[in-house]
Amino acid sequence: MRLAVCVVAAGLCAVLGLELAAQAQAPMAKTMLMEPPTPLLPERFGAWQHVKSETDGSLAAGMDGASEMVLKEDGLTRFASSTYRRDGSGETILMKAFQFGDASGAFSAYTYFRSPEGHPALQLKLGPDASVEGNDLLFRDGTAVILTDFNGALRATDLAALAFGLPKVGGPAGIAPMLPTLLPEKGIDAESVRYALGPEGYRAMGGVLPAAAVGFDKSAETVTAKYKGGGVLTLLLYPTPEIAGERQRGIEALTKQPGASLAGTVKMRREGTLLVLTSGAWTAADAQKVVDGIHLRSEVTWNKPVPLDFETELRKTFSLLESIVIFCAFSALAMLVLGVFLGGGRALVRVMQGKPAATEPEFLRIDLSGPVGKHPGEPKD
Repeated sequence: MRLAVCVVAAGLCAVLGLELAAQAQAPMAKTMLMEPPTPLLPERFGAWQHVKSETDGSLAAGMDGASEMVLKEDGLTRFASSTYRRDGSGETILMKAFQFGDASGAFSAYTYFRSPEGHPALQLKLGPDASVEGNDLLFRDGTAVILTDFNGALRATDLAALAFGLPKVGGPAGIAPMLPTLLPEKGIDAESVRYALGPEGYRAMGGVLPAAAVGFDKSAETVTAKYKGGGVLTLLLYPTPEIAGERQRGIEALTKQPGASLAGTVKMRREGTLLVLTSGAWTAADAQKVVDGIHLRSEVTWNKPVPLDFETELRKTFSLLESIVIFCAFSALAMLVLGVFLGGGRALVRVMQGKPAATEPEFLRIDLSGPVGKHPGEPKD
């Protein structure tokens, strides 16, 4: 009976051990926490409260096919549309928000949406990329573009609260494109600036060149602006000078063809990766002046050796010598204290044992002064 019980117990222990070993060898399930993205539009800003969402986040509502293609070309990542109502009043806002992968795509979409009849909204303190036309407000904040239709008054305090509640993006993605900043400010029609990253946007915004000739498949970017008197200036930026040179030759050949699409005074110049092109109602002298006056800005860091300062070097040398002297003094004092402590302690121990403090009769030594063959300790002849 006892033997049967022992056998059963041993079997149960073996089964339990195998199960525990299998559990130990099995990979542990990992739990991954996914943080939801920040809402593109805030629930509330200033005195305005969200009342309903017009879409489920898709781009289809309220956008035609051409606009959808342009925005996707600019790198659209999210879209939201909501209605807000002001507290204690019947004022409402219909707001559409578009978020892009970087500030370049957002700026391109901003120039695509901006109406030629709009005017800068500097009084609303939303930055340089803000335009008002009637009750419609358009502005860019980082990588987001906001379209608003106000049924009421525009208040700078409310809009500041709205801009504060929008998602923020840092790093290179939040840096605005450089190319539009190269446009000369004198005589420019600011609302005519159009920045494009792809052929659909370039055609939709009235580019002066055929989209195929620009070379968007080579990661080109372009900006076009109108100037006082009817002149048009186009800047094209490419990744490498070789691509820019190839595109320059292609555009030059295009302008020489009969019935070329470019009208007016055409002047072109290449500087590195940048192409500058004029068209429209320029005089030859003005066109050449504009073309010659645009340059790529380069930031160069030059590490030049600084000449030695005699007084500084003398001060450093004196400080080093002073440190060496202090270190040697402390080392000598430490050795003296340590010698007194160890020697005095040993002498004290010998005195307490009844032995002389300063003699070592039992100290072993080798006497090499005696005759050869004598053992140490033997009497000399």
